[in-house]
Amino acid sequence: MLVAAAVCPCPPLLVPEIAGGAAAEMDAARAACYDAIGVLAAARPDQLHVIGPAEQAGRGAHPQGARGSFAGFGVPLEVSLGKGEPARRDLPPSLAVGAWLLDRTDWTSCPVEGLGVGEPLTRARCQEAGGELAASADRVALLVMGDGSNCRTLKAPGYFDERAAAFDAEAARALGAADTAALLALDEELAYDLGAAGRSSWQTLAGAAQGSGLAGRLLYDEAPYGVGYIVASWS
Repeated sequence: MLVAAAVCPCPPLLVPEIAGGAAAEMDAARAACYDAIGVLAAARPDQLHVIGPAEQAGRGAHPQGARGSFAGFGVPLEVSLGKGEPARRDLPPSLAVGAWLLDRTDWTSCPVEGLGVGEPLTRARCQEAGGELAASADRVALLVMGDGSNCRTLKAPGYFDERAAAFDAEAARALGAADTAALLALDEELAYDLGAAGRSSWQTLAGAAQGSGLAGRLLYDEAPYGVGYIVASWS
């Protein structure tokens, strides 16, 4: 059963070594992520699953101890998803950022596993996968990694799309209210058009949380680089 969830964005820029001189620009987002993970620990889960968008090679389960690297972003920094034997494949970037957040918050509350989800994953499959995660232990927590649209400004990675602000606003409202129905109602095609890679992760969370009675709290909702970054806590 799902007892808590933390929703965090997954840009590698959350890692100060990668952001370099611009690290302070993500201070508020970083602090909100730490707070959300603190709520996970307070829920005393038996199992934590870190889920996040992944390309084909990074999709599927990642065991405790799986390693991730930020070398591709110009920083010789490696992270581990909890403590354990290295896996045969690397964590996708979203899960590597999640592992970094857990390391920074000294996570020792329970075992950790990862799940890379495909950005095109259908709503129904997300819901099914979430239900499977929620049933994996008596007390399950989720660290849900994912960004909103990447089209909020002219300089955004996806350029400007006038639909982006409204999409992100509805996603932030739903995540802040733990509104599973609204999350499942997010339009898959629109999310893809807007580069909202977090859609599949959020709908997996919605599937896991159905019937749990969790309440939500919105901790951060900004678009500092033209990309929607949302942090929320469910408990």
